[in-house]
Amino acid sequence: MRTYKIVRSSIVLLLITVLLTAAVTIPAGAQYGTMQYQYNAAHTGDYGPVAGSTLPNDVQKWSFPTGSVVLSSPAVVNGVVYVGSWDNNVYAIYASNGTKLWNYLTGAPVESSPAVVNGVVYVGSDDHNIYALNASSGAKVWNYTTGSEVHSSPAVANGVVYVGSYDNNVYALNASSGAKVWNYTTVGEVYSSPAVSNGVVYVGSYDNNVYALNASSGAKVWNYRTGDSVGSSPAVSNGVVYVGSYDNNVYALNASSGAKVWNYTTGSEVHSSPAVANDVVYVGSDDGNVYALNASTGAKLWNYVAGGLVDSSPAVVNGVVYVGSYDNNIYAIGNSAAGVTPGFDVALALVGLAIVAYIARRKS
Repeated sequence: MRTYKIVRSSIVLLLITVLLTAAVTIPAGAQYGTMQYQYNAAHTGDYGPVAGSTLPNDVQKWSFPTGSVVLSSPAVVNGVVYVGSWDNNVYAIYASNGTKLWNYLTGAPVESSPAVVNGVVYVGSDDHNIYALNASSGAKVWNYTTGSEVHSSPAVANGVVYVGSYDNNVYALNASSGAKVWNYTTVGEVYSSPAVSNGVVYVGSYDNNVYALNASSGAKVWNYRTGDSVGSSPAVSNGVVYVGSYDNNVYALNASSGAKVWNYTTGSEVHSSPAVANDVVYVGSDDGNVYALNASTGAKLWNYVAGGLVDSSPAVVNGVVYVGSYDNNIYAIGNSAAGVTPGFDVALALVGLAIVAYIARRKS
């Protein structure tokens, strides 16, 4: 049985309210043409290449009401915000003024974060389906039905969509047709969002393992067993896979062999998905801390104490770490950890993705 821990609605509803606050122009990331969960298929969480350097002020630009809470991370591409909602819809909203371009109604809540690639929006739904929607019109291009809920956020690489399902499988689907290329079955549910780098898919499972799978065939390259479930989504940078586990640890694993490079033990479970920028790993923990760890050694550089659990996955822009907490705040933390910079909405406006992971799942 699964139990769910959900942030109070005041935070969750805030996501769309402050999404593009005070942006004078559409940020560079919105013009990029492609945007995925944690920025790219490798999930580095470093938006520096497309974020631009102009910071907005803290005046709300617009808000868009959905019919329920928003746990999905928006993606902003070509001036349009794409996001899912618990009201069963995927929305496309104009970034300039907050008016709706289209909505697509699925059969259940949409927690999955959209990936937008080559004019197509890929997203999962609790109705067991993975959808491909035309980014301009919202028309369904295809859907693929799995055996259970799809909370995992798709990663798209080389014409293939990679995504996990609560039916214990990782799926590889043809991005154009939705035809299954392969599936890999784990022993536990797959909430983790796959990361793809150098022809390998990295993903966690509730069977306590991190898996490396051949991106073309789905054959297992290696697995690394942690001490508890892995709901965190891996980040891959410079030949190393960074991922959290419910066993309280952040792991760095050799991307080729799966050998442990280092682990850092926090004071509680790690649901947060790491971000990697400038040789530093940023990650939250249920102990209420945001950690900055040396990417090579795992040594702690600093920690910032938030007022609640930190399941949110950090985004890093222009030397500032943006992350959410269960204390109903989104923080902007300077690399010195000296304090919070003004305007917590900056990350959302600048990079076009809301801070993620306001929901975490535990085994019971």
